[in-house]
Amino acid sequence: MASLARALRRPISAINGQTLFEGRSMGAVHFSSKAPMPPLKGDEFLKNAFFEVKKKFETALGILRKEKITIDPDDPKAVSHYAQVMKTVREKAGLYSESQRINNTIRDFTEGIPDARSYLEKLSEIRVKSGIKDEIGAEKMMMEALEKVEKQLKKPLMRSDKRSMTLLQAEFDVINKKLGIRKEDLPKLEEKVELDIAKVQLEEIKKDAEDAIETHKKRQGAKAEDIEVDVKSLDMRNFL
Repeated sequence: MASLARALRRPISAINGQTLFEGRSMGAVHFSSKAPMPPLKGDEFLKNAFFEVKKKFETALGILRKEKITIDPDDPKAVSHYAQVMKTVREKAGLYSESQRINNTIRDFTEGIPDARSYLEKLSEIRVKSGIKDEIGAEKMMMEALEKVEKQLKKPLMRSDKRSMTLLQAEFDVINKKLGIRKEDLPKLEEKVELDIAKVQLEEIKKDAEDAIETHKKRQGAKAEDIEVDVKSLDMRNFL
């Protein structure tokens, strides 16, 4: 399914820095009577990258063919199992976790942003695109903290201003204490993020399955009037 492929492709793309092969062809193969030239360094790099991605993909598929995934994003047990399966896939295939991927995304997309306000706005954008909910309203509190510091400074807070950034971090520490967030709790928070993302991915898979079922019904016409398929009964292993 397309959504499952996206779930696999994102960490693969993250590991290599970019999607090397998406939307590209490997080019035509030419034959010559002359002795073959040794591959160029660029060709060798491309070949090695291809086999690396191929190996990771085959490892991932091997695990997914063994695990029964229930397409039910409303069932916490199904979401937890799917998250665990994807964690196993990442560990065995050497892929980034969603949290690691998000951290890398934050690093890549915020590099060069000079001011703290634009930085926080970009964080919010990344969170939304990653399907992570801000249920505790942390972003609003962080922005209020920034406004408090900027009011004291009487100017925009620049990230290069280490002294002023220390003031902002102190405000963030107050927020964390208010929310009861401690550094030792970060692994649990990361686990929750993984569950939230797993739920979003299962919702995408469910929608893909329902759309495919409806498309099939329309093609069958009157013959499909009595067809009722519960996506929870589908076994994704049959489609891999």
